Amino acid sequence: TYEVRKKISEKIHKLPLNYFDIKTNGEVLSIVTNDVDTLSQSLTQSITQLITGATAIIGILVMMFSINVVMTFIAILILPITMIIMGLVVSKSQKHFKNQQDYLGHVNGEVEEMIGGHNIVKAFNAEEKVLNKFEEDNEMLKTSAHKSQFYSGLMFPVMNFVGNLGYVGIAILGAYYCIRGKINVGNIQSFINYMKNFTQPIAQIAQVSSQIQSMLASAERIFEFLDGEEEIEIGTRFEVDKIKGNVEFSHVRFGYNEDQIVINDFTTKVKAGDKIAIVGPTGAGKTTIVKLLMRFYELNSGSIKIDGKDISKLNRQDLRKLFGMVLQDSWMFSGTIMENLRYGKLDATDD
Repeated sequence: TYEVRKKISEKIHKLPLNYFDIKTNGEVLSIVTNDVDTLSQSLTQSITQLITGATAIIGILVMMFSINVVMTFIAILILPITMIIMGLVVSKSQKHFKNQQDYLGHVNGEVEEMIGGHNIVKAFNAEEKVLNKFEEDNEMLKTSAHKSQFYSGLMFPVMNFVGNLGYVGIAILGAYYCIRGKINVGNIQSFINYMKNFTQPIAQIAQVSSQIQSMLASAERIFEFLDGEEEIEIGTRFEVDKIKGNVEFSHVRFGYNEDQIVINDFTTKVKAGDKIAIVGPTGAGKTTIVKLLMRFYELNSGSIKIDGKDISKLNRQDLRKLFGMVLQDSWMFSGTIMENLRYGKLDATDD
């Protein structure tokens, strides 16, 4: 769990910004908290039960073979039947466990956004709209959870029924062998006790299968996140101090999605020392221009150059050291105000 959380934390800083355009903060938080917790609990509880159950089955089989081989094979017939039933139930319930974890992420995202934007919700009288959206996602979460629990809940009674069929088979065959004088009543009694102990761990494994399915659904989401495409750094390093600050946009074309182009054929030159104000209505692409300048996103076509150097071929970290960016949404990290002011340049003087 420690390793997984560590890897997720490292991964967050390697993901491109467009990942967070698709996923809400709440969904990412749900992976770090809920999914990792589910994985942790299942590993500590279910896996232990699986190991002890499997060990018990092997030990009991050895003892059963020592009493009577044919009766043991009758008992073993339960296993393939059990596996087929478990396979059928798991194939039905797994998708619902996956949906359950997905919608848990959506609900967390909704709550996180509602609390963060509470004033905006109030100001625009959007309470009913927000509640309806939450109700919709919560209903989907309830439905998927109900279906997943229903299917996994079938396991234990079905396994019990199959186990009881095994008892009947052993009792009939044992009685036949007893009449023929091949086995005594004490051996039959011992065998039935072993049979009982044999079906117990199978039922136990069936019982923990719902936890294992939750674990698999969580693991799938975690590894999907960890396998996400990273922001690859291949740019050449350069000396930040030697940059004058001449900026040139040449036929820039960009869209956050391929089919929705925001900026079409934008060309302009800004000389070092110029003060430029970019003015336009909301959604015109003002912030996008600055994001492209800092290489938060890659261009669809065209180029941006600083002192004649194409920024797509420059090292991102060096490039971002050239800028002082004041975001429109303020965000304070824990610590003093001075530490927040120095966040991007820890060696900045008081002046």
